[in-house]
Amino acid sequence: MPEAGNPTDKATQTAYEKLAARHRPTAPAWGNLWRAFVIGGLICTAGQAVISFFEAHGYTPTTAAPPTVVVMIGLGSLFTGMGWYDALVTWGGMGGSLPITGFANSIVAPAMEYKREGPVMGVGAKMFTVAGPVIAYGLAAAFVVGAVRWFLGLAA
Repeated sequence: MPEAGNPTDKATQTAYEKLAARHRPTAPAWGNLWRAFVIGGLICTAGQAVISFFEAHGYTPTTAAPPTVVVMIGLGSLFTGMGWYDALVTWGGMGGSLPITGFANSIVAPAMEYKREGPVMGVGAKMFTVAGPVIAYGLAAAFVVGAVRWFLGLAA
């Protein structure tokens, strides 16, 4: 058996890596990009339709944004609960994961998975396993930016 650090081991490892690289399947990058573009574009088009709906009912562009976010999160949660959103993300990749609907999916999917463990230890504890760090760091960053703005006298 060769000793650790033996030049034969390094040559064998290098030969193995080259062999493995030749047989490794390549990712269909252009297909993945196209599918992400299509799914992301459809989600953004739906969001624009919701904004247009609110604007047609008397909201300004500024005041239409918050209810649009609520509607899109609700739709993402609903589609996750119906089992549709996971199929959409499987096909569209980051095009479905990146928008706000993907954030809703990251909260609802673990909650549904652990609902058998009860409302507290299952749903309540597990629903933020993916989104919890995002929320925590987002709040921390908002606090730091707000403190800097206040310190510089830029707060309104």
